[in-house]
Amino acid sequence: MDMQFTEADLAFRDEVRAFLASELPDDIRTRWRDGSLIFPDRDDAVRWQKILYNRGWIAPNWPEEHGGPGWSVSQKFIFECETAEAGAPPVIPLGLRMVGPVIMRYGTDEQKAHFLPRILATDDYWCQGYSEPGSGSDLASLKTRAVKDGDDYVINGSKIWTTHAHFADWMFALVRTSTDGKPQQGISFLLIPMTTPGIEVRPLITLGGHHEVNQVFFTDVRVPQANRVGDENDGWTVAKYLLEFERGGNFYTGRINVNLMRLRKLARDCGAINDPAFRKRLAELEVEAQAVSVSELRMLSSLTTGQNPGASASIIKLRGSEATQKATEMIMEAAGLYALPFEQLETAIDRSNEFDGVSSPDEASAAARYYGFRAATVFGGSSEVQRNILAKLNYGL
Repeated sequence: MDMQFTEADLAFRDEVRAFLASELPDDIRTRWRDGSLIFPDRDDAVRWQKILYNRGWIAPNWPEEHGGPGWSVSQKFIFECETAEAGAPPVIPLGLRMVGPVIMRYGTDEQKAHFLPRILATDDYWCQGYSEPGSGSDLASLKTRAVKDGDDYVINGSKIWTTHAHFADWMFALVRTSTDGKPQQGISFLLIPMTTPGIEVRPLITLGGHHEVNQVFFTDVRVPQANRVGDENDGWTVAKYLLEFERGGNFYTGRINVNLMRLRKLARDCGAINDPAFRKRLAELEVEAQAVSVSELRMLSSLTTGQNPGASASIIKLRGSEATQKATEMIMEAAGLYALPFEQLETAIDRSNEFDGVSSPDEASAAARYYGFRAATVFGGSSEVQRNILAKLNYGL
């Protein structure tokens, strides 16, 4: 794999930079740069994604036949890094990078015609119904039931840690449609309108003080069988395919680089960079960031030849999430006592960044960002799960 960018790649990089300078709204840039959320709020996300959609840049990994831009591997990588480093919020992955590819692969012609254009235009906002109380990493033990009744399924149960369920129009969910055989054999993949009677969304406030996740309850929720993606009781196959894109489609390079830039600046400003031990850890983290970057390029290269992310997705999820955590930990360490008043952050931002008793937004958001990203090695499959996948796929253990 050639790691050097061509002149055409560099020209594309300049085009992306010019677009970001002129089209990324300053208020969205400021809220995302100074905040500590893992995902932007719905209003900012939809507004930014529609700007990308109008430019034709909303879905770099989609095939051209479904609205993708037809970019090369290097162009996709450049775009992800440049948008992150310019302060643009990440594209919400639930529709574009998760359920979208699943519908392309397993959906009916009717499902593709209806959902894919709406996902591309961010006309529908999605959430994911996988995890359940008592069935986190052991996803196959899920208990939410879907029982046939005429042309519908009737759903009862609960999903937890459901990101942005309070914003979502639709949920893609795993439900149990059979109790025969192995647990994996009785699961189906459904598309559920969140306005359906019987759905209740309750907020879960994170340790960082934000409302990003929820618990969702289903009481006699009726969903048409036509909303099933793939065969009945074969949802496990669909789920595994989706997880490859969830774990390998987050593009950690840009996020890590942004945190590294924030970390270097803070370390210089507060004097932590003068500590040899701190400098050593920073250098080690930079090496880890480079390793993640190379892994992402390798995965993107395989996608262009029609391959699935496969084991590469688990490598990137594992190392990318751990490197991100290390960066946020070192930022908090560099901020020191100035990281303590993190609960004032949202109010302070509303007062035009007049932070009480702290010297910068980076310091004020350090603790909330640190606490928020403690979940990075759990959501999308814990680090232990990723290591088990790699042991099985690569070594047959």
